[in-house]
Amino acid sequence: MKEVPLARIAHGRSGDKGDTVNCGIVARKPEYYCLIAEQVTAERVKAHFGDFCKGTVKRYDLPRIYAFNFVLTQALGGGGTTSLRLDPQGKTYAAALMRMKILVPDDCNE
Repeated sequence: MKEVPLARIAHGRSGDKGDTVNCGIVARKPEYYCLIAEQVTAERVKAHFGDFCKGTVKRYDLPRIYAFNFVLTQALGGGGTTSLRLDPQGKTYAAALMRMKILVPDDCNE
């Protein structure tokens, strides 16, 4: 096994609603879905974002489209109109999540 950034086997988009971030992750190939399911847990996503997510992280599995939706509460310092953060609307959260390291088989060529 080798360690690679999540971006090697998935892509994502994110956005916000108030102080909540929605972060969608889609496997680049169906065979990567199980790797993501095993390693990119709600607990691990919460730890990855550290103090940026003061609330909860809930993972919704979407196996028919090889995707996951993560909902992070209290993650934007109050939201777009009250936050002092550079990205008060959560648009970069998926890109930040793509830096998470995961293990893939040595023969994975992505």
